[in-house]
Amino acid sequence: MEGHYADEAMKPHKVAHTLDSWRIFRIMAEFVDGFETMTTLGPSVAIFGSTNAKPLDRKYYDLTEKISEKIVHKGFGIITGGGPGIMECANRGAQKAKGRSCGLCINLFKEPPNPFIDKHFELNFRYFFVRKVMFVRYAQAFVVLPGGFGTLDELFEALTLIQTKKIKPFPVYMVGKDYWKGLLDWIKGTVLACGNIKPADFDLIRLSDDPDEIADGIEKHYRQTKSLENF
Repeated sequence: MEGHYADEAMKPHKVAHTLDSWRIFRIMAEFVDGFETMTTLGPSVAIFGSTNAKPLDRKYYDLTEKISEKIVHKGFGIITGGGPGIMECANRGAQKAKGRSCGLCINLFKEPPNPFIDKHFELNFRYFFVRKVMFVRYAQAFVVLPGGFGTLDELFEALTLIQTKKIKPFPVYMVGKDYWKGLLDWIKGTVLACGNIKPADFDLIRLSDDPDEIADGIEKHYRQTKSLENF
């Protein structure tokens, strides 16, 4: 396209993005609120998992609460996405153990935050990418239970950032050996076999259904690194 024809074709695009430069202030406000709150949380662990309450998930609910309690007894707070299901169990475990309970909430389905979040540590986000920064910067470990695309998104972003050395390495535990088996078999048998990751990359994943093993491993890594932030 040349001349005024190109300009005419670009008009709808320009109109659609007229307010983009102003959007930065909303984004900045979310970062400021997040940073100011999260810096008071102290060493913490992020727990991810499904929002669903199906009978098949129930065994993971009790396991999540136990893992959360064990982690809190090691001196860590708990960070979740603030929703129901696995996240609610993690926050409940944190409060049951009298630990710090944080929820990084995002309004997707008009569900209120779960009731087990400390009000001081309840944050609400519009932008996924701002929320994800808070998880990655302030968590000393990730514990990933059965979940859907959102859970996988958090899992693979953390693994990618550690793999590419964009953040300091931290433990990433996957809980639910039966649930994750097919995915891990595919990663090892296809992704690794094709040379798209290295053997050391696969080693970034720790698979365990043992609450004590998970809590002990997180504590050991923290004592060795004393890292309060990941980038």
